[in-house]
Amino acid sequence: MKKPVVAVVGATGLVGEVLLQIMQERRFEVAELRPLASRRSAGSEIRFQDRNWPVKEANGQAFENCDLVFFAATGSLSRDLAPEAVKQGAVVIDKSGTWRMEPQVPLVVPEINGDQILSKPGIIACPNCSTIGFTMALEALRRRVGLKRVVVTTLQAVSGTGKDGLNELQAQRAGQAEPQIFPHAIDDNVIPQCEGFRDDGFTTEEVKLLFETRKIMNLPQLEVSMTCVRVPVQVGHSASILVETEQDLDPQQARQALREMPGVMVIDDPSTESYPTPEAVKNSDAVMVGRIRSDFQHPRRLWLWQVANNLRKGAATNAVQIAEILWPQSHSPATMSR
Repeated sequence: MKKPVVAVVGATGLVGEVLLQIMQERRFEVAELRPLASRRSAGSEIRFQDRNWPVKEANGQAFENCDLVFFAATGSLSRDLAPEAVKQGAVVIDKSGTWRMEPQVPLVVPEINGDQILSKPGIIACPNCSTIGFTMALEALRRRVGLKRVVVTTLQAVSGTGKDGLNELQAQRAGQAEPQIFPHAIDDNVIPQCEGFRDDGFTTEEVKLLFETRKIMNLPQLEVSMTCVRVPVQVGHSASILVETEQDLDPQQARQALREMPGVMVIDDPSTESYPTPEAVKNSDAVMVGRIRSDFQHPRRLWLWQVANNLRKGAATNAVQIAEILWPQSHSPATMSR
């Protein structure tokens, strides 16, 4: 199989930059790279595979003869341009929320449902950054004992909103910015809101966790109750999860099930105060899980603490893993960053 011609829409944005970094780390080779961005970024250059590639404006003409197009940009851009890329013969791997819940579009976490990739060419959607780590922890338990109900509270880093969110936190720490990206000051604060509110009182981010989890895991009736919180952390989404399983599972059995799940790392030793933190995943692709313990009130309920890098596995790495399945000859296996 020949090396693909690859376009990256949003190449100069935060996720786009990390995606190109991950491609280099995992040695995903391309015949040609087409970095695409807004008109104001066109004309700059990106360094990739030991050469400079010119950044061009993202438009329908940019996809001619492309094999693969990563969308790491806004949902509106994906809705406008992804069908055009497919029409011209490319496979699209989209990180926005535009296509995730479309019935004909696979929503893929390779460790869970990677078998859906090759059967449905066209657009392949990547889940939300909080959903990926959450579902990988759940899938480990589902394979062992089944799932009945889940309650989750996420604590999400500011980089989930891109460079603007990072810049706002840094500016507020320097005493130089009023809230613009977030509804309240994020420095030295916790905001119980990620994205906008719906009429039912839930945020759109919370509803993503519910419906994306059901689709990825093919569990349309799974009960998921969720609250999403923004915290003053630069990188790394965390989640406190209460899981009710269909069969009994004690903490030691849960640790073993999680260790057997590809891409999951268990860090769980209360005697040494060992558990995952956002700091631990700063340069890691692993979904880390700890604080595994039985609930006092119910014999089939377990508490978990889960952390993942929202820019790497929560976004860029997941997309590159999908591409590696589509173009295995372009990939020289590298050790996963832990």
